[in-house]
Parts: sequence; C-alpha cells; structure tokens
Amino acid sequence: MKKGKLVLMDGTTFEGEIFGAEVPSAGEVVFSTGMVGYPESLTDPSFEGQILTLTYPLIGNYGVPNEKKDSFGISELFESDRVHIKGLVVSEYSENYSHWHAGKSLGDFLKEAGIPGITGIDTRALTKRLRDKGCMLGKIVVDGNQTQYFDPNKENMIPQVSPKKVKTYKKGNKKLVMIDCGVKNNTIRHFLNRNVTVIRVPWDYDFIEAGEKFDGVFVSNGPGDPALLSETIKIIKKCFSKKVPVFGICLGNQLMGIAAGAKTYKLKYGHRAQNQPCINQETGLCSMTSQNHGFAIDRKTLPKEWDVWFEHANDRTVEGIKHKKLPFMAVQFHPEACPGPVDTENLFDEFIKLL
Repeated sequence: MKKGKLVLMDGTTFEGEIFGAEVPSAGEVVFSTGMVGYPESLTDPSFEGQILTLTYPLIGNYGVPNEKKDSFGISELFESDRVHIKGLVVSEYSENYSHWHAGKSLGDFLKEAGIPGITGIDTRALTKRLRDKGCMLGKIVVDGNQTQYFDPNKENMIPQVSPKKVKTYKKGNKKLVMIDCGVKNNTIRHFLNRNVTVIRVPWDYDFIEAGEKFDGVFVSNGPGDPALLSETIKIIKKCFSKKVPVFGICLGNQLMGIAAGAKTYKLKYGHRAQNQPCINQETGLCSMTSQNHGFAIDRKTLPKEWDVWFEHANDRTVEGIKHKKLPFMAVQFHPEACPGPVDTENLFDEFIKLL
C-alpha cells in the first residue's frame, strides 16, 4: 500500500496507507457512527462531495456484493448507480473478506470507482476533533500528491445526482411525482411495493407547468445546502397552493420547511448513522432511525400553521414537520433505511393513505 495522509483545513494531519484508487481527493470530512452498511452508504447520493469517516474500527470484512437489479432496473443492493463519496477514512481496512453475497473487496470496489480510501487512521481522535471543531474541509494526499480543498456546501450539488429526464415506473392507479434530488433506490422501491406508479423527475422540472397528472408529490433526500435550490422550492410552493399531498425525506424535509416559510442552518457535525433516536411529538414514542444530513430546520422560524412532528432525542433538533390542517408531512431521517432500522417505514403507508 502507498503512504497517504488525511489533512484537515486547520492543519491537523493523520498518516496512513492508501487502498482503493491511488489518487488524491478533497471534500468535507464527516463521520458516521454506524456499525454496518458501507455498500449502501458509499452509494447514497446524500454523501456527494464528502470524505466519509467510519467510526466502527474494522471495515471491509464482508466485502461488496455484485450488482443485482429488479424488474424495474433498480439496484437491489446499492442506493444508486455509483459511489458518491470523495474518499473513505477507516481505522483498519480488511483486505480479506468473507460473506456469501460478496463479489469483490471494498478496495477493488473503490478502485473501480476512482475513489481513494485511507486506513491506519485514528478515527476516534479524528471524530472527537470533528465533534469539537465541527465538520471541516479536508483532503487525502497520496505519496505527496496534493489537491485543492473543495467545499461542497458552497455550490449546488444536486445537478450531479438528479436525473436529466423524466422516468415513469408504472405500477398502480395512484400516481406519485418524485422530485429526485438524489433519491435512494430503496425509497423508490417502497412506493412501488405499495402499488404506486412513480413519475421520477429532475430537481428543477416544473411538472405542474408541464401538465403532469398526479395524486401526490414526494421530495427526496440529497446533498448540500437546501437554500441553494430556489427552483425546487418554487415548485414545492406551487404544490402547497394546490393542496395536494406532499411528503419529504431528509433534504426534502428542509426544502418543504423553506417553502413553508422557515429557515435552515448548518449543524456543527450533522447526524450520520443508523442509530439516531427520534421522538414522535404526537405519540411520545421514540424510534431508532437512519440519518445522513448536515442541515436542519430552525424551529423558531417554522410558521404557526406547522407543527414539529419529530424531534431528535439527543440534541432536540427538528426531525420532522407536519401541517396542522393540510396533507403536508416530512421527516429529516430515512424511514426507508438501507442501511439501518425499519422502525418508521410505516410513514410510507401514512402518506399513501392521503393520496
């Protein structure tokens, strides 16, 4: 393995060894505290532009599965058609893997994608620094080969993960427009499994102006700062004015909040893992959720017509909003999981009842 370094914007340097693609890379360094699920996390479009640190000490021991697609051409094992992270940081990478589903090593998977990984890093010390100082820009240096720092929060990342054309998955009589800002494959599957036809559209496609026929609207997850998506926010406002059912997840929650009149802000280090506790403010029940986000809705700016639906049990940040009278609902976490617990997948059923 070649020698490498992870260099943070503040000058902090961690030395290690490179696996995957032996190329330099840069992005925002973030951490996830999940124990499993790296194939799904690496292909999650919400990680676009980020260098992902995995806090679990041993990574790669179960390899990466070969691709398998369903009858709609949707991957059953990955959350999109490519790796979205800019780099992977681990404490100990296992070159040897063993799993009945495995088709290749994690290193080979990253190499094919052109993405570097770095092992031998004190991920505990790195995570503590990010928790104290907040997520910061960083770069992976390979054998002294450098690259410039890159901030994914200062540009609109959505065109890189959103489709260019409209695509329809025909299933049932109910029709759902899915505003794809970087949707995960398992989210699409949840609607199809519930016999709903999905019309998947680009982030800036005005489907109302185009005359699309639909029963409801879904706003997906995705990377970056929601305040930069003015086109999407305008479209959501149109949906609100028509009073059609609207459901948002992750970035979709933030975009719906902005469209309603609220503001968003950047969290110090975000929520990224499959073990995030959220409390339903209507029932008082706490659910374990899968999360991947760096921004949140400022509850003080939420209009009086809206309620905070879910709240994070650890830091009390807004994890979901719901209109008091109209069929608008959104959550900050990922009820579709992949990876993670399925405690809240019933929210898809709640929304479909509104169609």
